[in-house]
Amino acid sequence: MRFTRRTLLRGAGAGALAVLLASCTPRTTDPDPSASATPSATPTPVGEVPAAAAFVRSQWATDPFAWGSRVTRPVGATDADLRTLAEPVAERVFFAGDATDPDRPGTVAGARASGERVAIDLSAFATTDERVAVIGAGIAGATAARTLADAGYDVTVIEARHAAGGRLSTAADEDWPVPPQRGAWLFGAEDAGVTTEMALGGATFATVAASAARGAAGEETFSDGTVVAEAIAEASGAPTDVALADAIAETGVPDSDALGAYLAWLSALTGIDPETASTWFAPELPGGEFEAATADVSAVVSDPLDGLTVTYSTPVSGVIYDDTGVSLRLATGEALTFDRVVVTVPIGVLQTDAIAFDPPLPFAHRGAISALEMGAIEVVWLRFDEPFWETEAGLWHVVGPLTPEETASPTPTPTPGAEAAVDRTIRSWVNLMPATGEPILVGIVGGPAARAVADLGDDELLTLAAESLAPFVGA
Repeated sequence: MRFTRRTLLRGAGAGALAVLLASCTPRTTDPDPSASATPSATPTPVGEVPAAAAFVRSQWATDPFAWGSRVTRPVGATDADLRTLAEPVAERVFFAGDATDPDRPGTVAGARASGERVAIDLSAFATTDERVAVIGAGIAGATAARTLADAGYDVTVIEARHAAGGRLSTAADEDWPVPPQRGAWLFGAEDAGVTTEMALGGATFATVAASAARGAAGEETFSDGTVVAEAIAEASGAPTDVALADAIAETGVPDSDALGAYLAWLSALTGIDPETASTWFAPELPGGEFEAATADVSAVVSDPLDGLTVTYSTPVSGVIYDDTGVSLRLATGEALTFDRVVVTVPIGVLQTDAIAFDPPLPFAHRGAISALEMGAIEVVWLRFDEPFWETEAGLWHVVGPLTPEETASPTPTPTPGAEAAVDRTIRSWVNLMPATGEPILVGIVGGPAARAVADLGDDELLTLAAESLAPFVGA
């Protein structure tokens, strides 16, 4: 069957903020991307912040089935890299996922649209008596598999994890009145298409609005992003692409705690590292209110897979292809033969040797994979018995140092050649109490800070979270 865009029933919504998307397939066994709601660590009070009754965390940056949260474009990467990665290889190997959609890269909507697009691309070369493998049961893989199966193709989905969903991940636990979301869960007005489809699958949403900013000395001013927007606008006309941090420095505006907190919020939503992020292809700047998922979002992936052949806990370690077909080498040592394959693993996995392609992918594809960057976003959900805060603001920003003493401490002289220390403070929080009535706080951290946080043990993370929340005690 030959597809056109009009044959696809699902519309592609605009880009979802935060983490996302399709699944991955390296050689190791499936790690749990999150600590359980009752982890081995025992939450203890820190200062005036009480111990959380339960917590759930993500660790996408250290997850070998992801190595991060969403694709980003560093200096030098362009939309052409996304389009190149979407091109078929030898009419046998096809790619989908958030790193193949130039309109909404790094988003749930972009990943879903890529699944529809790849079905169109594959149908231009295949007949419906052919066998097609789809590697990955995230939203890109599920969308591609369902679209192809509905057109008459013999489709098999191979998923490395023990369940579908990829980077859309709800932690099911009856002890949580609002189920924690490890992946994408904050959506803006432009994401109406995504949230509508999720709602049809049973997901519910709560509006998160109004913000508060506090530091060690009390209430603080939070940047409105004007400096960043002006820096991007100025750099967009430069003869060469420059990193966002460099573009901001070029404006002559001095560093400030408020600007630092804004950049932390930007990274928390997009996964970018300001030191490497492109200004020619800059991330969307945050603003306005958000819709927060307050129920299981998995149906948007599991429903399309209903009735299909799906193999779980089966990492793919090799893709061998020629003009007669495709052979997939599994981590178990087995091999499966298909006519064509759709690869939906994240860019973070493609940048490793987890999946060996034989012959190697064309230089253009390898160049595109190398040029892109896997952004990092991590969350920590904390459920308290009672709130220790009074503000009804839904978005919290921690501005500046956490203790007054830090402001008086001299800045240490960096060792030549040493990397600058990463500020691991969890500066961005979502307060779900006003929207849901439940004393639940969600810390979000992105960029280099997210990778540093992902490396922490549970006890260290809980201590860091409590220290980061100290400015909001009684506020």
